[in-house]
Amino acid sequence: MSTTPLPGIGVQYDLTTREHRHLSVVAHRDGARTVSVYRADDPDACAQSLRLTAAEAASLIDALMPAHHSPNMLHTTDLGLVAERIELSAHSHWNGRTLGDTRMRTETGASIVAVLRRSGAVPSPTPDFRLAGGDTLIVIGTREGVDTAASILGRE
Repeated sequence: MSTTPLPGIGVQYDLTTREHRHLSVVAHRDGARTVSVYRADDPDACAQSLRLTAAEAASLIDALMPAHHSPNMLHTTDLGLVAERIELSAHSHWNGRTLGDTRMRTETGASIVAVLRRSGAVPSPTPDFRLAGGDTLIVIGTREGVDTAASILGRE
C-alpha cells in the first residue's frame, strides 16, 4: 500500500490486490472517504468511485474487520474476556458521581480500565474519578459481566 498526502484534502491510500486490481481510498479531512476501483484493463482509469460519510466509512471498516461482531467490541481472547466501549448518556444516573459509586467490579466482575472524554484518555481511573455524561468507558470482563456493566451504566 502506498500513501500520498493531498494538501487541503486529506490522504490517498493506494492498494494493488493479488489479482492486480487497483483500489484507492481518499481519507478526507472531514472524515469522509472516497473509495475508487480502477479498470482491470487499465489500472489508471477509474471504473467506479463511491463517497462515504464518516459514519458509513466506520460501518464499512467494522464489516471488513475479521471476527468483529459488535461496533462496540474491541477484542475477544481465548480466555473468554471481552473489552467494550460503553458511552454514558448526558442524562446518566452516574453523571457527576464517582467511579467507586458504580461498584462495578463488585457487582459485575468487570473492570473499567480507561475513560475517554473530549479532554483526552484517562487510563486506570481511580475509584474517586468523577464520571461525566458523554464519557466513553472501556470495560473488560466476561461477556456476562460486560453486559451487566452496560445495563448498570445505562441507568438514567
